[in-house]
Amino acid sequence: MGNLLSNFRTTVLLSLVLAGVMIYAFGSVAPGGFDMIFWQAVFRWTHVFAGILWIGLLWYFNFVQIRVMPSIPAELKPAIGKHIAPEALFWFRWSALATVLAGLALAFSRGHAYAVEVLSFGLVGGLTEDQKGYTLMGIGVWLAIVMFLNVWGVIWPNQKRALGIVVVEDDAKAKAARTAMLASRINMLLSLPMLTSMAMYQTLFG
Repeated sequence: MGNLLSNFRTTVLLSLVLAGVMIYAFGSVAPGGFDMIFWQAVFRWTHVFAGILWIGLLWYFNFVQIRVMPSIPAELKPAIGKHIAPEALFWFRWSALATVLAGLALAFSRGHAYAVEVLSFGLVGGLTEDQKGYTLMGIGVWLAIVMFLNVWGVIWPNQKRALGIVVVEDDAKAKAARTAMLASRINMLLSLPMLTSMAMYQTLFG
């Protein structure tokens, strides 16, 4: 058991296999079997799994790495910049993409009308009392999309310069590092309102 758990890849793969068994078991006992409701559950599971990884890394960067970096001795900082940060950014950007794609798949699996209502803030059906839940859910969805675009359009390009993956002058590197930091802080700022929208809508409107 110790040998299995000491290998990260093996542990993750085994966890995914066990999750797959559980997902299959739920489909086997669900009232509709492996129908569209089942696939909604699969998309939601994928959305939540990827979202935990994405937002978890976002909070790691902001709660830990960005705050602690100034106090790390200069001779130790290359270990962060050359090894830890690039690996974290790999999972960060791809989990952002997976979160958004799974979320959109979940929305459309609930019906084209539902997805359109959410993406339009409930305006397509007219802003009635019944539609206001769509408005709040739509805010959360668009916040997530803005955060995703921020990851791929601002944070990652600037982090490549700041970490030396793309070679630039020192002044440009420092500017890129600050831009990436501020963009990351924007995502941190938006993360809690976004999560509030997702959690509250699902609990109150289903």
